[in-house]
Amino acid sequence: MDKVAVADAQVAMREIFPETPLQLNEHLSRRYGAEIWLKREDLSPVRSYKIRGAFNFMRKAVETHGRDRVFVCASAGNHAQGFAFVCRHFEVRGVVFMPVTTPQQKIDKTRMFGGAFIQIRLVGDIFDQCYAAAREHVETTGAMMVPPFDDADIIEGQATVAAEVMDQLPSGSVPDLVILPVGGGGLASGATGFLKDVVEPQNFLFVEPEGAPSLKTSLLAGEPVTLPKVDNFVDGAAVARIGTLNFERLKGFPPEQVKLIEENAICVTITEMLNLEGVVLEPAGALSIRALEELGPDYLAGKTVVCVVSGGNFDFERLPDVKERAMRFSGLKKYFILRLPQRPGALRDFLDMLGPDDDVARFEYLKKSARNFGSILIGIETTAPENFAGLFQRFEAAGLGYEDITENEILANLII
Repeated sequence: MDKVAVADAQVAMREIFPETPLQLNEHLSRRYGAEIWLKREDLSPVRSYKIRGAFNFMRKAVETHGRDRVFVCASAGNHAQGFAFVCRHFEVRGVVFMPVTTPQQKIDKTRMFGGAFIQIRLVGDIFDQCYAAAREHVETTGAMMVPPFDDADIIEGQATVAAEVMDQLPSGSVPDLVILPVGGGGLASGATGFLKDVVEPQNFLFVEPEGAPSLKTSLLAGEPVTLPKVDNFVDGAAVARIGTLNFERLKGFPPEQVKLIEENAICVTITEMLNLEGVVLEPAGALSIRALEELGPDYLAGKTVVCVVSGGNFDFERLPDVKERAMRFSGLKKYFILRLPQRPGALRDFLDMLGPDDDVARFEYLKKSARNFGSILIGIETTAPENFAGLFQRFEAAGLGYEDITENEILANLII
């Protein structure tokens, strides 16, 4: 990594936004007995670090080709917004390809950032179809593609995150642990490349969502691997294939330094940071903070830890789903299929089994035509996970037929 080039990019970037803050978080520091520093990329103009790579790429392209070139990107999220912002800054024309299924909020924000300098084209139901259309447009028109992560200038731009961290830490302080979220690998390859002379290789931790382990799978295989499917819940990091150049720069790290985080666990962190700190995080932006909980205070005690908070583009229409997932992960909400006898008073008998802190959150007859028994879907919320142990004992003592379907992925997706 050319640190002079990164420094040049860092200086140039001040044309459009000040450095994002590096904040010592007192709440997390007390919880883990460590110094927990949050690099707040959610406070950039587009609420993610993606503006950095797009700016650096386009800065160099404009210097080389002038402002008459048309630029193209394919994205349904943060890259599109960073691209649009930079197109307006340089006053160059840009075309943003987004899937038809992109939420209107993201389309509106991209249009707001780019203004009259961009066009938005909605193509395909999934990203792969959208990306193919963008590639075809580039090939037929001679426009220039601005890739989201697999490019040296993009990586160099993302490395400015690490450069700022070293400028902002107290004098003489060096991180004992740097936690980096990973999607396509642009941020991770840029940050590790910049910090390699000051942070030992074993002191980096990479974090991916469990449903999109592109880096870990590729490190295990020794080459980039295309995942057959990904869980798109953590949309900012749900990438099916790590970038080729990014993998080349990360392939020396052992797979054990990649931690996979369950999607529902991320929701716990999103709700906690919102409720306790007033910080709005998107799922990918919560990855590095959630890793702290997975590591635990015994491991973190006394360490200086930097967590890169990669983004805060959270659509509040998703909040009910996030709360639901968080409660299920924390053991505070469960769903059951019950077989209740078809007789007067059966429902009252069941309700009498509930404890003082148990609440019925959902109740629905699934089948009530049977002569002797009826099947019911019921959701129960409580205030402490251990309350369910007592409830199960009362179910069994009463001979009540039930099945806990909370973790049954197929049934949960169908009926919850």
